[in-house]
Amino acid sequence: MIESGQPDGGYVLDFDGERIPFRIEYRQRKTLAITVHPELRLEIVAPEGTTSEQVLPRVAKRAGWILRQWRYFEQFLPKHPGPRFVSGETHRYLGRQYRLKVHEGSPETVKLVGGFLHVWTGDRNQASHIAQLLDGWYRQHAERVFQHRMRLCLERCPPLRPPREPKLMIRRMRHRWGSCTRAGHIVLNLDLVKTPIHCIDYVLAHELCHLRIHNHSPAFYQLLSRCMPDWESRKRRLDGCEA
Repeated sequence: MIESGQPDGGYVLDFDGERIPFRIEYRQRKTLAITVHPELRLEIVAPEGTTSEQVLPRVAKRAGWILRQWRYFEQFLPKHPGPRFVSGETHRYLGRQYRLKVHEGSPETVKLVGGFLHVWTGDRNQASHIAQLLDGWYRQHAERVFQHRMRLCLERCPPLRPPREPKLMIRRMRHRWGSCTRAGHIVLNLDLVKTPIHCIDYVLAHELCHLRIHNHSPAFYQLLSRCMPDWESRKRRLDGCEA
């Protein structure tokens, strides 16, 4: 989907949880040129005499290719410093980006409204406390989202259904999105709630398969492919996210 009406007169390509801004430049040329530059800039150059109504559908048609190029170059950029928890900062939820707005006020709470994460706190300068408020908000939503997605995964793939619904636990993990315990519990990384839904479903399916097969043998991947035929594309998308 392409959104128009941006403040700078440009557009935003909204595709697979990524929002990529661009403008259309008109030059003396015969063909449309779509280029993703390594510094993460989408350039659209159209022939003079064409209109945005002619150009935008062609950009939308190339959305998949644009996103693949964007994510390829993204991996080579320097890692961003940690969040400072100030207004204007970008935070993710379910694969989408939201701007943080910090307000002084009570009661202290966090609300997602439109494209913004609003935080009300007694002191806007206490970054650690704002981080705690956001952490609590993410954890509350993660518990609801993960539980709901696990039940859907179990409904859609009967071979994964255990005698009892697995206990779901949420923790912060530095290098893993999920794991399962010997007792049959599934542990998910809290930051997984920041990734797209189809990535969450992949991690859940992966761990549910491990409750049946406790290794990465061919039998494990046969079961995973049976329950989620497109698991490899989901894994590639997840690999582009930061744990």
